[in-house]
Amino acid sequence: MPTEDHVQRFMQALLAVDQVEAQRLLATMRATLPPLRLVDHLIVPALEQIGVQWERGEAALSQVYMSGRICETLVQTLLPPDGVARPGQPKLAIAVLEDFHFLGKNMVCSALRASGFALMDYGHVDVAEAIHRVQADNIEVLLLSTLMLPSALKVKKVRAQLDKLGLQVKIVVGGAPFRFDTELWRAVGADAIGHNALEAIEVVRCLRSTPNPEDAPPWQWQP
Repeated sequence: MPTEDHVQRFMQALLAVDQVEAQRLLATMRATLPPLRLVDHLIVPALEQIGVQWERGEAALSQVYMSGRICETLVQTLLPPDGVARPGQPKLAIAVLEDFHFLGKNMVCSALRASGFALMDYGHVDVAEAIHRVQADNIEVLLLSTLMLPSALKVKKVRAQLDKLGLQVKIVVGGAPFRFDTELWRAVGADAIGHNALEAIEVVRCLRSTPNPEDAPPWQWQP
């Protein structure tokens, strides 16, 4: 089992954007631990600690982003490809709704995939495409990122159309409009909001298992 020292060394390699060292540290434990245990006990704790450092102003946003991308690459060598169903996981999809910013969405993708979640990345979608793809792919949790208020308000249309079709889909929102108006997520019919990309892991787990979505820890990503 990875010790705190292992986690710290792995975290320092990520902060230094040293993928070779991170891969070497991972390889030293790969022979003795199943892939998912490596993800849960080495990669996730390191990413969580980097997230805490960022919140304290001790790490740059670029370090958070690159750490997630490195871990995403490493996890791809450990786990089945994205899109392959994994036991106990909801079917996830993420998209930028009616906007053209991708940094935040990409950070969330990296955090989730680096933590062993399989999800579909829809890129940029409008309301109609979002509904079509969610229905076609039997998505259970849809993560939507917006930058501008008009785009954020379109989430309400997504919710209304999903409900009209009788689709039981959880919607998680994030982005600037939801930070500026802390009640906006409720107004547009979302199930959850939160504070950073790394917490997406816990939110997805809670939305899967918690009858009342308000009991789930909120999160959101930076646009």
